[in-house]
Amino acid sequence: MNSTLILIAGLLWFFLVYRFYVKRIEKNVIKPDDTHKTPAHVLKDGIDYVPSPKPLLFGHHFSSIAGAGPIVGPILAYALFGWGAALLWILLGTAFIGIIHDYFSLMVSARNRGISITEISGQVISPTAKWMFSIFVWLSLVLIVAVFSVITAKTLAEKPEIVIPTLGLVALASLFGLAVYRLRVKLIPATLVAWVIIVFLVQLGYRYPIVASFDLWFVVFLFYAYIASSIPVWVLLQPRDYLSMTILFVGLILGYAGLIILHPNINGPFHTVFISHNTPLIPMLFVIVACGAISGFHSLVASGTTAKQLNRESNGKFIGAGGMVFEGVLALLVLMLMASALFWNKAPQALSDFIFQDLMKKGPIIAFGHGFGRAVSAIGIPFDLAIAFGILMLNAFVLTSLDTAVRLSRFVFQEALFKKRSTLSNRWVAGLIGVLFAYVLAKSNSWNIIWPIFGSANQLIAALALFTVTAYFAGIKRPIRYSLIPSVFMWLVTEASLLYLLIFQYVKGFLKNTGDTVLAITAFILVILGAFIGIESLKSIREKMKV
Repeated sequence: MNSTLILIAGLLWFFLVYRFYVKRIEKNVIKPDDTHKTPAHVLKDGIDYVPSPKPLLFGHHFSSIAGAGPIVGPILAYALFGWGAALLWILLGTAFIGIIHDYFSLMVSARNRGISITEISGQVISPTAKWMFSIFVWLSLVLIVAVFSVITAKTLAEKPEIVIPTLGLVALASLFGLAVYRLRVKLIPATLVAWVIIVFLVQLGYRYPIVASFDLWFVVFLFYAYIASSIPVWVLLQPRDYLSMTILFVGLILGYAGLIILHPNINGPFHTVFISHNTPLIPMLFVIVACGAISGFHSLVASGTTAKQLNRESNGKFIGAGGMVFEGVLALLVLMLMASALFWNKAPQALSDFIFQDLMKKGPIIAFGHGFGRAVSAIGIPFDLAIAFGILMLNAFVLTSLDTAVRLSRFVFQEALFKKRSTLSNRWVAGLIGVLFAYVLAKSNSWNIIWPIFGSANQLIAALALFTVTAYFAGIKRPIRYSLIPSVFMWLVTEASLLYLLIFQYVKGFLKNTGDTVLAITAFILVILGAFIGIESLKSIREKMKV
């Protein structure tokens, strides 16, 4: 089968879902009303609550939720099970679960002063659920900060040619924010000028790579994330994310155009085996693909930063639902690049550098860079430059997710954990506490112990966020079938994945003296936590439906 046919069919599917299904949800459930002032106007403070133009806010939101997830997740799923199951989950999961999760989280927060989904859970489920949810989310965010700071530092240490464009993008974003917000420069001319500079920075970095150690970059980017998460969003976070979004859009256009022009046949398997490397297709597929279909991190972004910047309620569909649609579009491209632009196990002699299994030995990011580079080189862009651009695109989103995670950890810390303690609720103090915990976690290498279970933890957040929005809509007598079915589904498959890891990997390994006690204990705690909040949520929803 030719990859172009699947690409076109997939794009058509996403268009129809957004055009008809999302419109139906907007009309029947959300019912936006632009006469209602959003939190960005009511609580405007120029720091976190800032009314923002739709394109800029979309850029911030999409850049923050993208990260490495929609690239790495589909690649890992393809490596384990083939492209068939991953494709179906990307198309169906995005349409009927991911969009609901992101859009509803954004709009429920926007109707509740822009507070986080964890705080809302205390109002619509129970105070106990809120505390358990908040602590779990805060610890997860600290883990994300630790891991993403390590990934960013390693990428710059190993790919010194992207140092200049990465650092240059930060400086450029500040100038861009100043030009748009203070000097009132029109968005389109400012974007065009910024892109001229971005192209120049990419070429400059390619010619003059800057070599520095991992330790230096690690400290630099943790410090950067701390500062970026505490200063007003318009100064750096929002314009940087907008420019990162334009980089991804250009990357998407280049990737789709290159793959269509190259139009390779799919050479990878539709399906390999049901259990691959002790990992069963069901339920682990739903955890591994992650952001390519649904991710709990998205609800934290939507209710943490995006809802505080929403200018009007009607913008929510494009930003929340549209952002998830584009995430699915990206995951679809990545999957087809792996299955067609690269080769499964063996390749013609002239293309021996594009064997998927060989590239995966160097990591999924390298595999993505080569698949992207081969496709984009079909439209005349030099292969090495295409790889550099692809890795810059990925790194820009990892960096975005890094400082967004620090800001979100601050919000959760301030709102849910230490609301009444003035010193700890100060934004500089609350942000610093999260960064220091992340620093210790990363430097001690403890994140390596916990990270294998993070995929399940992330999807557990998604299930709990879906329960929260379902309870909210049940309370105001809106249709809940759109979110109740996805919430129960995600809850069950996530609990099943945690039980599988606990019983068949961690406990079994522990009995053989090859397992990890920390992972076993963590998995057990997550199972109990998920069961408690899930049951509490279902009880709350049932009671609200009776009233």
